Amino acid sequence: MAAGLLLQKPWQSLPRPLHCGVDEVDLDAWGAPFDSTPLVFDTQFFLETPSTIRFLDAAKGKPPPTSTANSPALAPAASVCSSLWDTLGSTLVKSSGPQYNATAAGTWNLFNSLDHPTCIVYPQTASDVQVAMKSIYEQGAKYAVQAGGHSAMIGWNSVTDGILISFENMTRVSYDADTNWISLQPGLRFSDAEIVLEPHGVAIIGGRATDVGVGLLLGGGLNFAAPLYGWSADRIAEMDVVLVGGELITASATNEHSDLFRALKGGANRFGIVTEFRIYAAKTGRKDEKRWYGGSITYPGSANQALLNATVNYINNVVDPNAGAVIALNTFNISASDATILYVFYLGNNLPQHIFGEFLSISSTSQSLSPLSYFDMAFLVPGNARGNGQQFGGSSWLGDQGTFLNGYNRFLDFTAAFAHPHLVASSLIISPILVSQWEASLSGPNAMGNPGVPYASINFDLTYAPGDAVRPQDVDEGFKSMLAETPPSHGLPLFISESDASQDVFETYADLPFLKATYAKYDPTRFNMEHTDGPLGL
Repeated sequence: MAAGLLLQKPWQSLPRPLHCGVDEVDLDAWGAPFDSTPLVFDTQFFLETPSTIRFLDAAKGKPPPTSTANSPALAPAASVCSSLWDTLGSTLVKSSGPQYNATAAGTWNLFNSLDHPTCIVYPQTASDVQVAMKSIYEQGAKYAVQAGGHSAMIGWNSVTDGILISFENMTRVSYDADTNWISLQPGLRFSDAEIVLEPHGVAIIGGRATDVGVGLLLGGGLNFAAPLYGWSADRIAEMDVVLVGGELITASATNEHSDLFRALKGGANRFGIVTEFRIYAAKTGRKDEKRWYGGSITYPGSANQALLNATVNYINNVVDPNAGAVIALNTFNISASDATILYVFYLGNNLPQHIFGEFLSISSTSQSLSPLSYFDMAFLVPGNARGNGQQFGGSSWLGDQGTFLNGYNRFLDFTAAFAHPHLVASSLIISPILVSQWEASLSGPNAMGNPGVPYASINFDLTYAPGDAVRPQDVDEGFKSMLAETPPSHGLPLFISESDASQDVFETYADLPFLKATYAKYDPTRFNMEHTDGPLGL
């Protein structure tokens, strides 16, 4: 047998079906491979799955060499891994081991944690990303990029039979008071960045859960204070971007790459790999400066319809950018006394009655309201639980009570039909998008396009039971059918970070021809569309 892997892992955890040379190893049979008995064994052999993955050389921990006249051609991913091991070294390129396992299995969405990259690249600099992307491009390999790992889309931050670029070594954050810019590397979670920035009295305006990573910026980015500060992406001053062929450029609203800059702000992973963001800092104050008032209110499920009506009225009537609200209506157990939770905030000393009075008049189970700093708001929701499959579905609705009630009832019907035994939670999350959120942009238009009216971004949020390693087909089909019955109102964009991977989000953006032209300019061979999972429609 050819030299390949020095296998030092439980045989039960290996991918199935597994082949060793010409001998198939039946991992479902009693006993261990080759009828040996140890659960962990050391054997030097050529290991091959049906997709022709080659693993590490026993002597060096190195991927096998490129093919010769006497050996079959390597799969593109295996060839890239071998090449990158030579150029970047074993510290930055791994095909096994504790760090590899922790990265591959560490995604928030269980469905993505079950992928098996051929190797994982851990760049420390933008030039490392250039080297990796150039090799991936030249060899035609599949790839994925992982920043914070908090994505509900299957395959958008994980890959099997391909290269995973993990940014966990690129987590630097700094603040320049002279320019009022924050520099961020893509491996950061917003909570880590806020801890560093808080002593300066500034913040990024990132996600609403502490586990969310900086990659959120490429989806647009929603925040509890978004009506005041705008979409998170619209606070970006400039970005360093590695294109599919490995070229590094800087894009801003005012340079020769302004088209790419706009496309990246809402274009997710389709237009390049950002290796550094420079953000306009928001002067939010330190954590002892309680400038805001608010928190959370819980309601029984019986209040859901009244809360829907209150939310519609809020969308149609509130224009004060100092106000923020997000509501999560539980559709899994509507009989619970704490079924629904409302987050409300106001930049001031209290919650004004003319803004929040209808919500406050609805009988609640409990209230946790107090003076808050922006830092307190940033740490209100952890969102870091692991071990469950996740699925989002998106819509966008104008403030019409009939539309909201229909969407809520369709989701209730779906939950009733499919909840047991596959789901452990389902929520209809409503984020009001005020006109001020678009007007607050500090860096020009984004990819989504301002519709010019207030509306709500809708997230149909599912959490699967821990025993479900894949989405059951009937549940997935039922979910997509429900999404088709609850479409976005005409002229409104979907929020890509809270949509299903099957939804054509770009089709709902205001200027799809611009996106297609920009994509063709920077990726003329359509490499990204063909070699990594991401949004449809380009």
